[in-house]
Amino acid sequence: MAERRPAWCYRRTSDLTRDEAEALDRADELAAFRERFVIPDGVIYLDGNSLGPLPKATATRVAQVVEQEWGQSLIRSWTDHGWIDLPMRVGEKIGQLIGAASGTTVVADSTSVNLFKLLVAALDLRPDRKAILTEHGNFPTDLYVAQGLTALLQCGHVLRSVPATDLLTALDRQVAVLMLTHVNYRSGAMHDMAALTRAAHRVGALVLWDLSHSVGAMPLRLAADDVDLAVGCGYKYLNGGPGAPAFLHVAQRLQADLRLPLTGWLGHAEPFAFEDLYRPACGIARAVVGTPPILSLAALDVGVDVSLQTSMLIVREKSLRLASMFIALMESEPGFNLLTPRSADLRGSQVSFAHPQGYAIMQALIKRGVIGDFRAPDVLRFGLAPLYVRFVDVWDAVSTLRDVMRENAWHDPRFQQRRSVT
Repeated sequence: MAERRPAWCYRRTSDLTRDEAEALDRADELAAFRERFVIPDGVIYLDGNSLGPLPKATATRVAQVVEQEWGQSLIRSWTDHGWIDLPMRVGEKIGQLIGAASGTTVVADSTSVNLFKLLVAALDLRPDRKAILTEHGNFPTDLYVAQGLTALLQCGHVLRSVPATDLLTALDRQVAVLMLTHVNYRSGAMHDMAALTRAAHRVGALVLWDLSHSVGAMPLRLAADDVDLAVGCGYKYLNGGPGAPAFLHVAQRLQADLRLPLTGWLGHAEPFAFEDLYRPACGIARAVVGTPPILSLAALDVGVDVSLQTSMLIVREKSLRLASMFIALMESEPGFNLLTPRSADLRGSQVSFAHPQGYAIMQALIKRGVIGDFRAPDVLRFGLAPLYVRFVDVWDAVSTLRDVMRENAWHDPRFQQRRSVT
C-alpha cells in the first residue's frame, strides 16, 4: 500500500521536534486504543513483536473464567460456557485478521507443534518430493522443527536453505513445501506472500507460512493469495499473554486429504463416543489434539477482540509512518547499521539496527525505560505496535538512545553481562 507521508518527512531530520510528534499523536485515529492496555508509567514499550502488553480487559475476563466459570460451574462450563468451542471460535476471529476463509483456522497447541503437524501433512501430500525449502536466517524454531523432522523420518527428506534472494530460482520439482516466516524476526524484512505462493504453486509445491511476526500488525490475505498452510503465535501483536496458544490455517481445498501426525482425542469425529479407533473430525477441527488451555484461550480471545475493533489497513499505515519516523531520526546517529528495508512494501512492523555493542546498548536503554530487545549477534530490535505505540514514543526512544551513546552509558559493567533472555 502507498504510504501517506507527513509533512516532516520532506524536511531535514534534525528539524523534527517533539511537539510535531505530539501533534501526530493528536491526529492519530488509533490513539484511543492505547488506553486499552496496561503500559507502566515511565516506560516506552517497543517489544510487542516479542510479547504484547496486557490488555486491561484481560484480567477481568480471566478472573471471570477462574472465579465464576471454573469456580462455580466447574466441569459444566465445557458446555454451559462454551469452553469446548473456544478453539474454533477464537480461530474464526483470527481467520478474519489473516484474511482466511471461514472454517480454515483454529487455535491449538504452540507454533512449534503446529509447524510440525503441518510440515508432516505437507510432505504426506507430496510423497514423491523430498525437499523442504527455506531461507537462511529463518526463525530458529522453524529450522529446528524441520531439522528434527527430516532426521526422524529417515526417508531421504532434506531441509534446503538458501539466501532469500535465491528462493525463486531454488523452487523446483523436488520441493514438497516452501516454509517461510512472513516477516524476518531479525531484520523485519517482509516477503511478498502472493508472489512466492504463486511461484511455489507453479512447480507443484505447497507453501507453509509462519505469521508470528505479522498477524495483528498488518492486513493479510490468505484466501486471496491462495495460501495452503499457515501457523502463528498469539502472544506478540495479538497480545494474548506469555505462552498464549498458537493457531494454524489449512486451505479448504486441502482439508479432506490432510493427514496429521498427531491424532488426539479432540480431533476425533466424535470425541465423546470414546471409540478405540481414530476417525478424523471434519475440516479444520481435526487439527485440535489435546484439551484446550481455557485460561490462556480466554486471555487470547480478549487480545484478538481488541485487534478486530479497527482496520488492519489503518494499523498498517500507522506502522509504516512510525517506522519511517524512527529511521529518519536515526540517520544522523553514527555506528548503527539499518537492517530493516527502507521501502515500506518490504518491511514488517519493526525497525532493527546492527551495532557491535548492541546488547549493552539495549540494556542501557531498558534501564532508562525504553524496552526493545536484542538478537544475536548484534541486532537491536524495536517493535512498533500501532495500537499503543505513539509517535512521541519513537521520538523519545531515539532521544534516549542518543543520550546513552553520548554519555557512553553502555560501558557500565552491569550492561555487559548477558542475561538468559535477551
